[in-house]
Amino acid sequence: MTVPSSFSASSSREQLDALKLERLRALVREIVPHNRFYAAKLKRVSPELPSLDALQDWPFTFKEELVGAAAATGLPGNLTWSSDRYVRFHQTSGTHGRPLPVFDTADDWAWWMACWQLILERGAVRSGDRVLVASSFGPYVGFWSCFDAVLTRQAMAIPTGGMTSLARLELARSLGATVLVATPSYSLHLAEVASEHKLDLEHLNVRLVIVAGEPGGSVPAVRARIGAAWGAEVLDHAGATEVGPWGVGDLAGRGLDVIEPWFHAEFLSVETGRAAGPGELSELVLTTLGRAGAPVIRYRTGDLVRPRWPKAEEIAAGGCPWVRLEGGVVGRADDMLVVRGVNIFPGAIDDIVRSFPEVVEYRLTASTRESLDVLHLEIEDRLSDPGRIAREMQLRLGLRVEVTAVPSGSLPRFEGKARRIVDRRSATPAEQQPSERQS
Repeated sequence: MTVPSSFSASSSREQLDALKLERLRALVREIVPHNRFYAAKLKRVSPELPSLDALQDWPFTFKEELVGAAAATGLPGNLTWSSDRYVRFHQTSGTHGRPLPVFDTADDWAWWMACWQLILERGAVRSGDRVLVASSFGPYVGFWSCFDAVLTRQAMAIPTGGMTSLARLELARSLGATVLVATPSYSLHLAEVASEHKLDLEHLNVRLVIVAGEPGGSVPAVRARIGAAWGAEVLDHAGATEVGPWGVGDLAGRGLDVIEPWFHAEFLSVETGRAAGPGELSELVLTTLGRAGAPVIRYRTGDLVRPRWPKAEEIAAGGCPWVRLEGGVVGRADDMLVVRGVNIFPGAIDDIVRSFPEVVEYRLTASTRESLDVLHLEIEDRLSDPGRIAREMQLRLGLRVEVTAVPSGSLPRFEGKARRIVDRRSATPAEQQPSERQS
């Protein structure tokens, strides 16, 4: 299988849709005779696709289906081939349920590399760059695909699994790392550790920070804080183990673009459940267009986004034809808090708190007091002035939030996906008290 790594940003929507339809038809032809999972799901629909719109008549795929199939056999349920054809094993983090095993063939992994080349191109990563990947490199796909893609690009890939934060910083300094790859939370934690040890990050060679795993890369206050701490540009990226590396931002922070040459995106309105219009809050639904060994078709990601399709004149002027998610991933359907009738997403909290440079870390807890929802924000604040943050919360959320300053270093730090919002409203009164530090 030959996997081209680029697609012209000046191509029209018509050309892009034609390419996607061709790839989708080829994928369906390849998998239906062999993939039991999708042969069963698609038996009531015509495998013929006269247009991309015809896909709307096909059934959705839910993560619970894949998890259930894997629980029954111990193997991923959506495999197209016998297991001996697969060369890569990863699994989901289990943040939103039971970990899901995921296999890839060599061709599938080549497809991952093709997607990642488009991401690295956005950050102008070239041969000669030195890319430090701040990841533990466990069974989660995390930054494994990025690491291999850097090698494919003939840049230096620097692994740091098992190292302390200080050791990673020293390695970045000694090797002259030019690119850092990390979660938004961990890139800020590394900056915190550097400050504690009097290491001046601006004297390092890091010119670019690629972030993924959390919405922070497209949250203005978080982007600004990462960029200022490292004296570098920031590039957001989004992906999922069972789907692939589906999204990439730009260096101006204008949201995330779906990598449409390799993913077909649909958007379901949160309000109506129907196809969403521009700017409407919606759930992202993705279909892979090149991962034949473990495909997902109309996969309900649970990610909440606001799509914007580029105008013809923008594309004609050299703009990218891919659909853009304004503000990136706004949140997840299962992460959204509804407090006294107000929808609250983690990204909104992050944007408010990170706009205060003196706040090092935070945790927001939702609990119930006398049958009323209560929000309590703990902050590690160098100014020890929680009142100013409480006022900003009231102004921007329209809710009263109890804000308390806690000792420096008392809140959890995260290398992987951060969980700073805790919903204890279904717990007993005793269980609703904030837990001790975890790390």
